[in-house]
Amino acid sequence: MNADVEAAVRSIETDLIALSHSIHAEPELAFEEFRSAAKVTELLKRSGFEVRQGVAGLPTAFDATFGSGDLVLGICAEYDALPEIGHACGHNIIAASAVGAGVALATVAERLGITVRVIGTPAEESGGGKITMLEQGIFDGVAAALMVHPGPVDITGATSLALADIAITFTGREAHASAAPEFGRNAADAATVAQVGIGLLRQHLAPGQQIHGIVSDGGTAPNIVPARAEMLYYLRAETAWALSELTARAEACFAAGALAAGCTHEIRTVSPTYTELTPDPWLVATYREQILDMGRTPVPLEWEGTRPLGSTDMGNVTNVLPGIHPIIGLDSGGAVTHQPGFAAACITESADRAVIDGAIALARTAVRAATDEPQRVRLLEGVDRR
Repeated sequence: MNADVEAAVRSIETDLIALSHSIHAEPELAFEEFRSAAKVTELLKRSGFEVRQGVAGLPTAFDATFGSGDLVLGICAEYDALPEIGHACGHNIIAASAVGAGVALATVAERLGITVRVIGTPAEESGGGKITMLEQGIFDGVAAALMVHPGPVDITGATSLALADIAITFTGREAHASAAPEFGRNAADAATVAQVGIGLLRQHLAPGQQIHGIVSDGGTAPNIVPARAEMLYYLRAETAWALSELTARAEACFAAGALAAGCTHEIRTVSPTYTELTPDPWLVATYREQILDMGRTPVPLEWEGTRPLGSTDMGNVTNVLPGIHPIIGLDSGGAVTHQPGFAAACITESADRAVIDGAIALARTAVRAATDEPQRVRLLEGVDRR
């Protein structure tokens, strides 16, 4: 069966690489991935998938289905990009690999007794499309969810941090900065004091806790006391519990800034909270076997988990049902994700190999899940318990 799914991927290799390059050439931001979603679903339709578009109330989300077996296996596709630096996280590779794995599994779906679903999940970078789709029941009935994400090296049991994505707005009062400064209440000063508080807090963070942010609005002109300032911050921690503790301490810093500058402040949630990745151990081990057999060299097991890889809304999925989010390595010339150099690397020959290898490895992992009777039973029973 491994030979069958590999042959299926190889038969559409040109289409998959063209899809990856096309998505890369037209990067689209969260919830605006209309062209990218259309490109992905067009290839799936040509391959016989029944596609529902705009699912979960998200115009750029989709659910593509093939087969009617009792074991439902989901392959997640991402296709959103980053502001200004495009596909510096390589979501073009994720989307193309997902299509390749889905089409390959469709060719053996009847023999395996499976239903294959390629699930298009928008807004991973900011917005948490998978979280909305979970809440709206799109993952109901899915026994396992699989995807691959590109990176500089292969990591089979990749982990991530829980994430809070927030905006803090400070409101003061305008005044002439020279003629009547005493009548102003400087919102930018509130942001500055808050940032100093955050900087001092960093010494006392628990291992795994992180804070980083930017000032997105700091005023309009030097001679006008800013009446409004805004900061965008990410708070991260190894667990959702540790994140809640960090959030309380960070909010105290924001409140202190407002108090010191005589301003008011408001904190709003930009994206739903991302929970930490909890990959399924059996699926991770099986995926590792596949890529080793394919000649790839993942990092040693003892290195996995020593450096969590940012945050992802796939964490929310893996906290509800079995899933994996391994890293498929490509030669990035020393660049890491979210750097322009990594964006450039995501359409190289090495990146194209990652598309094909990622699709084959996912398909082979799914085949093992469907044909290993104890694991098949485990996955089906998990659906019943949910």
